[in-house]
Amino acid sequence: MGKKILVVDDEKLIVKGIRFSLEQDGMEVDCAYDGEEAFNKAKENTYDLILLDVMLPKYTGFEVCQMIREFSDVPVIMLTAKGDDMDKILGLEYGADDYITKPFNILEVKARIKAILRRISKQSAEKENEHVILKHDMKIDRQSRRVYVKEKEINLTAKEFDLLELLAMNPDKVYSREELLNIVWGYEYPGDARTVDVHVRRLREKVEPNPSDPMYVYTKWGVGYYFRG
Repeated sequence: MGKKILVVDDEKLIVKGIRFSLEQDGMEVDCAYDGEEAFNKAKENTYDLILLDVMLPKYTGFEVCQMIREFSDVPVIMLTAKGDDMDKILGLEYGADDYITKPFNILEVKARIKAILRRISKQSAEKENEHVILKHDMKIDRQSRRVYVKEKEINLTAKEFDLLELLAMNPDKVYSREELLNIVWGYEYPGDARTVDVHVRRLREKVEPNPSDPMYVYTKWGVGYYFRG
């Protein structure tokens, strides 16, 4: 799926040229010709990046950028007049990610757009990885609280998931039954350490290919349990 770009400039020939060039690279392009139209489109649609001229009718590019920042962190590249350093400084202060001076080379515009999109894509991948733990054939999605083994979803109870998540987040750290009981069930829980044993056994039956010879949740005899890192 091509990236969706909003191009904003009151000079229709410039917009037409940019649109043509970006579409040649497989991008989807929306256009706006004044600040008000740009703001409305940004609010009603989801864009991967906005190319925004400073000098616009109705609202300036700075005002549009500032208003967009109130509800979105979409990357914004400002188009500024050549040599106007104040425009560049203001643009960055109002929340723009980059600026390009006019007159510009369309190849530079495309290179800047692609560089920002690559950076954003990398950041979102890193962010997603923060929520995911991968080990052998197991995937633990901490955000959605789902567990997959060999891409098949495993239905865990809330406490089974809490137990697995805690162990997997701290690989090779051995937790005693009492520690697990206090952390996962809470200090006020009236049960005893056997509760942990029962849950570990059930957890292994669900996630381990061979529960009697576990790959994930190990026993440290006489001490407790740990997740093999």
